[in-house]
Amino acid sequence: MHLRPSELILNEDGSIYHLNLLPEDIADTIITVGDPDRVSQVSNFFDTIEVKKGKREFLTHTGHLNGKRLCVISTGIGTDNIDIVLNELDALVNIDFNTRTVTKNRIRLKIVRIGTSGAIQPEISIDSWLMSELAIGFDGLLHFYQHGQDQHSAMEDEFMNQTQWSTKKARPYIIDFDSNLGELFTDNRIRLGFTATNTGFYGPQGRTLRIPSSINDFTNTLAHFRYGNHQITNLEMETSGIYALAKLLGHQAVSLNCILANRATGEFSKSPSIAIENLIEFTLNTLTSS
Repeated sequence: MHLRPSELILNEDGSIYHLNLLPEDIADTIITVGDPDRVSQVSNFFDTIEVKKGKREFLTHTGHLNGKRLCVISTGIGTDNIDIVLNELDALVNIDFNTRTVTKNRIRLKIVRIGTSGAIQPEISIDSWLMSELAIGFDGLLHFYQHGQDQHSAMEDEFMNQTQWSTKKARPYIIDFDSNLGELFTDNRIRLGFTATNTGFYGPQGRTLRIPSSINDFTNTLAHFRYGNHQITNLEMETSGIYALAKLLGHQAVSLNCILANRATGEFSKSPSIAIENLIEFTLNTLTSS
C-alpha cells in the first residue's frame, strides 16, 4: 500500500515530520525520557555522540557506549505524544520513505522508558525503582486502533466494577510489558509493579487545586483495587501508551520508574536528580553488558 503524503508526512529534507529524524539517525535500542533536558543526562554517559537533532519537545541523541549503539529521545508528557513518537520511530525502521511502502523485513526495536512516577501504596519507598510488569491505561489510546488486546478483559471488567467506573470515561485497558526484555532488568533493586497511566497530572491523577475531581479520593480508589495477587502500585502518564503501541507494532518495551513521590504518605524525594541519575546509570550498564 502506497502511503499518501497526508498520512506519512515528511519534512523537506526527507526526515519524519515531528521527530525530524532520518532512518539512519536511530539505533535499534532506544531509551525514551519525558523531559528534553534528561536526554543529555543520558547521553553524557555515552563514549561518543554522532547525532543530535531536535524539533519541538522531541530531542534525540544517538551514540555509542561500550561498543553498543544507543539512542535516547524525549517524548514530552502524555500518551498523545507517545502516539507520535512510537508511530514515527516504527516508520523510520519499517517504512521505505522513497516508495512510501511498508518494508517486507520488519525491524524490532527495543524501547526502554526511564521515567518518574508517584507510588500509591504506602510501602513503596521514595527513590526506589519499579518496572511496570502491567499497565492499566485510562487514556483510551489503544481503542483508536484495531488491536485485539483482550488478554486481561476479565481484570478490566473487575476494575470497572470495583471502582464503579463511569461509562463517560474511556474503558480502561490492561497490557503487559515485554517479558523477554524485562528479564534483562531483573535485579534486587527493582520492584515489579502494576502501573496506572492517565491523561493528565492534576485532575486525572486525583490532584485538586481549584477544580474538583470527578472521582473522590481517586488515588485511594486505585490503591484499593485487587484482582488475585494484582494491585496498582504507581501512577504516571506514558507507560500504557508505550506498551500498547509497542505490542501492536511488534516492538519490545519496558518502563522503568523512579519513584519520586508517594501519594499515600505525602512524601517527595529530597534528591530527585540523584535518584534519576542512578537509574539512568543502571539502565545503561544493563543494556551494554547484555
